[in-house]
Amino acid sequence: MIPLSPIDHIFTGAGSYPIEFVFAYDGHLDSDRLQATLDDVISHFAPISNRLVRTSDTAYGLKPSEDGLAFEVASSDRPLDLSANAYDFLSPADTVEGEPLTRIRLTDTPNGSVLGVSISHAVVDGFSYFYFLSSWARACHGKPFHPPSHERELLIPQPLTVDAVLDPAAVLAGSGAFWAEKRSAIDRNQLTWDTIAMSRERMNELLQEGQKSADVRLSHNDVITAHLWRKYVSEWTSADDGQAYISCPVDFRRRMKPFPPTYFGCAVSLATDSIDYSELIDAPLGALALKVRAAIAAVDPDRSKQALQTLEALRLQEGLSALEEIHVIHPRCGLLVTNLSRLPVTEIAFDAGPPSSFAILTPAERGAVILPANDGIEVRVCLPVAADA
Repeated sequence: MIPLSPIDHIFTGAGSYPIEFVFAYDGHLDSDRLQATLDDVISHFAPISNRLVRTSDTAYGLKPSEDGLAFEVASSDRPLDLSANAYDFLSPADTVEGEPLTRIRLTDTPNGSVLGVSISHAVVDGFSYFYFLSSWARACHGKPFHPPSHERELLIPQPLTVDAVLDPAAVLAGSGAFWAEKRSAIDRNQLTWDTIAMSRERMNELLQEGQKSADVRLSHNDVITAHLWRKYVSEWTSADDGQAYISCPVDFRRRMKPFPPTYFGCAVSLATDSIDYSELIDAPLGALALKVRAAIAAVDPDRSKQALQTLEALRLQEGLSALEEIHVIHPRCGLLVTNLSRLPVTEIAFDAGPPSSFAILTPAERGAVILPANDGIEVRVCLPVAADA
């Protein structure tokens, strides 16, 4: 039995989105070969094939299960077109008891194969997701890969204490997460996406604009995140909401020492900040970028440990039901921006070579993901469901 860490626990239950991508290949993938190498890789990445089980009134764990991973082979007579029908190639995982935490669908089409992979966020974060897939691809070619670390105990605070009575303000201050209304079940049919292609020239223009009102050197990530904050949160926030929030997941594998860089699990803390709505629209890009930069820089080892302690105390104090009331994105007036611009997509190369295209389908409402593109980046934004939808 593998215990869940505090950050794992908040990605369980209703509305806990999995990490989902689909990868298209110009050639055809051999399903038998994929299955055989998958079985070998899973012996190293055991949580991939586990199921969620309740270990106490206040805790879940991961238990080995013969049906903890679902591998499905399908076919389609329609031409491969991820821009039109990407969800057809995906079988979504659901992080609840009794369901597989990993679902993989291989679809053969007239012009190539598509691999759709949905993995519970309680099992992986972005790094771990691609760590597993790239290791699987290497195994398919008979190449070695670095075995992962599964030391989830390192993230469970000791001793376990619940001295302070927590409220939403304390949870936000301590962890960067939001304790609000119960999360809704995910309805992918209601989700819509914006796609922004941003050339290197446009990225540099934003950097120059931001630098004019900043007295320290900014990064592309700072100004792009600030730009998205101002653009989107102002669209779904009003003066009645008061604050407009920005959140960014920060991987602490290399920030928290000693900590295994090959840790397989969810190893992120939330960098969260806000600004009064009335100031958001007219705020200089550089001022917003500085807030983003400062929030991310503040996620040091002490801050990460504080976040783990806060989430652990909340679970012990309120029980498992409270986990479905925790949001990593403000449920009305916030945006979460994940930078995956260095995504190792080319490493997901099975017997048909690297993917010819890919799409992220992670159903994180009000979540934006920065992805690599040929001449710059591509930003995918999962838009909130309309109130009358």
